[in-house]
Amino acid sequence: MQTLPYGSWPSPIDAALAAAHDGHPEWVGFVGDEAWWTEPRPTEGGRRTLVRRRADGSEEPVLPAPWNVRSRVIEYGGQPWAATIDAGGRPLVVFVNFSDQRLYRYEPGGDPRPLTPVSPVGGGLRWADPVLRLDLGEVWCVLEEFTGDGPTDVRRVLAAVPLDGSAAQDRDAVRELTDARHRFVTGPRISPDGRHVAWLGWDHPRMPWDGTELVLASVADDGALRQPRTVAGGPEESIAQVDWARDGALLYASDRTGWWNLYRDGEPVCPREEEFGGPLWKLGQRWFAPLESGLIAVVHGRGATALGILDPETGEVVDAAGPWTEFTSTLAVHGERVVAVGASPRSAHEVVELDTRTGRARVIGAGHDDSVDPAYYPEPQIRTFTGPDGREIHAHVYPPHHPGCVAPGDELPPYVVWAHGGPTSRASLVLDLSIAYFTSRGIGVAEVNYGGSTGHGREYRNRLREQWGVVDVEDCAAVALALADEGTADRDRLAIRGGSAGGWTAAASLTATDVYACGTIVYPILDLAGWGEGETHDFESQYLETLVGPLAEVPARYAERSPTEHADRITAPFLLLQGLDDVICPPAQCERFLARMEGRRVPHAYIAFEGEGHGFRRAETMIRALESELSLYAQVFVLNPPGIPTLELNK
Repeated sequence: MQTLPYGSWPSPIDAALAAAHDGHPEWVGFVGDEAWWTEPRPTEGGRRTLVRRRADGSEEPVLPAPWNVRSRVIEYGGQPWAATIDAGGRPLVVFVNFSDQRLYRYEPGGDPRPLTPVSPVGGGLRWADPVLRLDLGEVWCVLEEFTGDGPTDVRRVLAAVPLDGSAAQDRDAVRELTDARHRFVTGPRISPDGRHVAWLGWDHPRMPWDGTELVLASVADDGALRQPRTVAGGPEESIAQVDWARDGALLYASDRTGWWNLYRDGEPVCPREEEFGGPLWKLGQRWFAPLESGLIAVVHGRGATALGILDPETGEVVDAAGPWTEFTSTLAVHGERVVAVGASPRSAHEVVELDTRTGRARVIGAGHDDSVDPAYYPEPQIRTFTGPDGREIHAHVYPPHHPGCVAPGDELPPYVVWAHGGPTSRASLVLDLSIAYFTSRGIGVAEVNYGGSTGHGREYRNRLREQWGVVDVEDCAAVALALADEGTADRDRLAIRGGSAGGWTAAASLTATDVYACGTIVYPILDLAGWGEGETHDFESQYLETLVGPLAEVPARYAERSPTEHADRITAPFLLLQGLDDVICPPAQCERFLARMEGRRVPHAYIAFEGEGHGFRRAETMIRALESELSLYAQVFVLNPPGIPTLELNK
């Protein structure tokens, strides 16, 4: 056991290893008896590929590079593929290709063939959440169509695309199933008898976790939708998902009680103060899936999430046994089999299959592989802190941890507070080698699920209403100072970092507090007025109406909270990282912010990455970002991490 200062511990977890393990499997489904899903490929330009698991247990990619199975609908995307077994016993796949956003038809062994045209207008035509209708020779899905060059010149409807390719060059061959009565819609869910279809819709300024409507329509013999009507939901009731039980009952997850619980034909089936749904950031997320037996597979919990089987007759939930402590919002069922994606503090996200007859759960894909000795993994603590006004703040604390090093007895460790994005989201307690990259070198990390985070009911979410830039900043600071006060962290060596909405919180924290010695700000929001007046995409273009308040009514509040307006308050060194292709938090925000910093002699660095959007996906980008962040902390905290390139700070 060596005694070395914090931040100088040698670690086998380098930035390349962390980058290689970034991202996780997503969008699981069954194709016949086979489980399929999408997986990231950071070393292949950040593309996502479709993977199948054959009956013999082998895995293989369905589509070679450069095919990238990913939708850009609402920019965050959604379910990008659907597949079935055709009359000849072969897989028939329909998928969205990221580069052109066209729908393609693909039979393994052949070449993908486009089903939809390219539009030169604005962001073009985009598709998500497809459902195959072989009986009609169509695929039903969400169509996002730009009507002009502006980011909010867009309409969304449910549409039917011919599977014969007749719409590949002809927009008029796409059959619209609905009008544009709602600004936003989810994909169609068709009843077992094919006579009804249900979907969710909502409108500005609401976000889907604020309020959605459940719409039900009849399906005519020719495939047209008749008599659409709202049957549940509203401005203050968020319905996160809808589906059909095998007997034709309508199932949905609503937060009408303050918690996303399940309902069957309007009646609660398992009323609990925990979540059976979540924030709908991507179209097609699934927190429940009905089985043929009448039971329902559910992802549920309070804070952390478990995979369980719910009996709607008794309300009893039996959770799958296994090491996984978090499950993501993707589920698929086939017979009595359930496929999901689970993870834990000791394992990254894996594709998990649960046999409901035996109760046995096992890893069937993307299995976690310990690339280094697990002794280097962090050992997190689930903590609850007290914030302003006595409010509870949930957090995960990752102390420095190394199997062969300790620090001198009189030294306290540096800590970095991580603010998650969203902000209507949460930090999950799972193995993240980006966190291990720091903790194994002797730098602690604290992930804060500040007020406004999900997983703890609507009241906790609503703490951020008109308080963004206040509650999140206060909660992060309260956790940082509590760690210092209890002797866990060095008060003089605290930092904050975050991306997207977390980047906002990091920047706002540097302007509003003196808690942190430095900060890392990643693809952030920095100018509220600019972001609220057309600088972002349509989905979040009116998000600030609830997070900050109506711009027309409280313009001074937008100015008072924006880091760009108060760059003169920043005295701590910072690192600013930005993707040049980001249309959600555009580079223009960073450029205005830096212009305000000019001449102030605050040490800082700005790194902009070509070809990266909102969320870094390329391995080389993630490597440089992590090493630059560590170098910032090394310079400010006077650390000596071996083998890390020095980040040049401008003044």
